Amino acid sequence: MELTKYTHATVVLSKDGATLVIDPGAYTPNSAELVAATTVVLVTHDHPDHFDAAVLGAALDAKPELQVFAPASTAHALGSHHGRVVAVSAGDSFSAAGFEVAVYGEHHAPIHSDLDLMDNVGYLIDGNVFHPGDSYFVPDVAVPTLLVPTSGPWAKLSEGVDFVRAVAPTRTIQIHDLMLSDAGRGSFAQFTGDLTGVPLETLELGTTVAV
Repeated sequence: MELTKYTHATVVLSKDGATLVIDPGAYTPNSAELVAATTVVLVTHDHPDHFDAAVLGAALDAKPELQVFAPASTAHALGSHHGRVVAVSAGDSFSAAGFEVAVYGEHHAPIHSDLDLMDNVGYLIDGNVFHPGDSYFVPDVAVPTLLVPTSGPWAKLSEGVDFVRAVAPTRTIQIHDLMLSDAGRGSFAQFTGDLTGVPLETLELGTTVAV
């Protein structure tokens, strides 16, 4: 399987000629192009940097083979589209385009005590790559490749380090990094690697790696 890093939280997984897109949000300039080239989209939650309702709605209308999986609150915003928009929650598992997907977690990481917690799920694909969305949820299974969020109003270096330690992956890749400068990405990666013993990889946009 291959992983391609795009802007912020958007990643594309590819294998055997099929692709799966995670969180093609409004912050990703080519999200419409990525969605048009796939048959499966996973959405972790409905913040605009992860979810672009206009892009996904148009793609669902244009592509009868497209499926979208998302938490109930996010799925509701799109409508059913004859069952092709599927609401998922913690404990669910399903197959899509040859990928095996397991769903974990329930809530977005706290931003402030004055704000209500919102729905957020993470996805473990093929028992290998875990995308947590905006959370530090620790799955109760082995995670070889962990995608680590590093910027945002809720993100914190100490909690990110503890997240990596708790998951204990073999490999970590930095995501959710648009709000950091190049120096900030490097700083977060250095601290995380030094404190966990697992180097945090920082990929340039459009870079593809085997996972």
